[in-house]
Amino acid sequence: MNMVADWFKRHFSDPQVVILVLVLILIFAAIILFGDMLTPAIAAIVIAFLLDGPASWLRKRGLSNLLSVSAVFLVFVAIVALGVFIILPPLSQQVTQFVALLPAMLGRFQESLLELPASYPELVTQGQVLDIMAQIKNELVSWGQRLVEFSFDSITGLIVIAVYLVLVPVMVFFFLKDKKIILRWLSDFLPRQRKLVDQVWTEVLTRTGDYARGKVYEIIIVGCVAWIIFYFLDLRFAGLLAVITGLSVIIPYIGAAVVTLPVAFVAFFQWGPGSEFAIAVGAYLILQALDGNVLVPLLFSEVVKLHPNAIIISILIFGGIWGFWGVFFAIPLATLAHAVIKAWPGGPPLVSSP
Repeated sequence: MNMVADWFKRHFSDPQVVILVLVLILIFAAIILFGDMLTPAIAAIVIAFLLDGPASWLRKRGLSNLLSVSAVFLVFVAIVALGVFIILPPLSQQVTQFVALLPAMLGRFQESLLELPASYPELVTQGQVLDIMAQIKNELVSWGQRLVEFSFDSITGLIVIAVYLVLVPVMVFFFLKDKKIILRWLSDFLPRQRKLVDQVWTEVLTRTGDYARGKVYEIIIVGCVAWIIFYFLDLRFAGLLAVITGLSVIIPYIGAAVVTLPVAFVAFFQWGPGSEFAIAVGAYLILQALDGNVLVPLLFSEVVKLHPNAIIISILIFGGIWGFWGVFFAIPLATLAHAVIKAWPGGPPLVSSP
């Protein structure tokens, strides 16, 4: 007990540490207790955070704050409109076609699996293949039930989406326009002597902002290159697969592995286990390898200096706590933890990415 008491006195006798811990507790308590209600505000903050970089770039070129924010906001609205009215309709059509062909794909997959017992009777039996297919079908039935439940709530969902399409952009505009006023108002609630809080805030703001904007660029580049590859290979559902390939980079390491399955599944259904199948899967794996070993170092070389194991552990921990959004914000949350440990008086040395 004396060791614990000594450790507590050594660290928490510093008022700066106490202020930092209280601020972190209040932030996480607000997210946990009011996260659902504050979802539009959180979404608007995230988007405004991404758009603040271009707006700052325009301000440095001599434009006023209002003109900079207005220009960036109009471009953002145009991109959203382009996605909703141009990209989303054909993409949803591909999703419908994919769902319609799913039973045929599973049938083709089952036929191929049933050939394995004849070729490898000592490794695979017909009963094992049938058990695997039964489990897959049960999972698909479960997904179908979720889709039916979602369709029953579609009216409510459409209303929520309509509200978000109006409310979130308005909040984004005012977050961008009045950023300094809002931050000054929030800082009035904190003690004037808050050295550690300011140090952590600066670290997180700089690194997370660069990371988020770099991640958007990575999604666009990987998605576009994937679409070009799938289009020239004449792979079915090229647009849908390109979108999920682009989005896979949100979750480092794990996303690339997971998206390999639908790419291989579609290629196998279209061509069977031949050269075309091998070329499609190989091209996808080469793209992911180039992303991880060339594009990511170029975009994030000085942004997030975290060890790969720290990134994977943060995805597992925050994903287990907050589900999808925990996975989505795993890297920024890991960056926050990194900044806190770095700023903590007498903290242990950090293990950075090699």
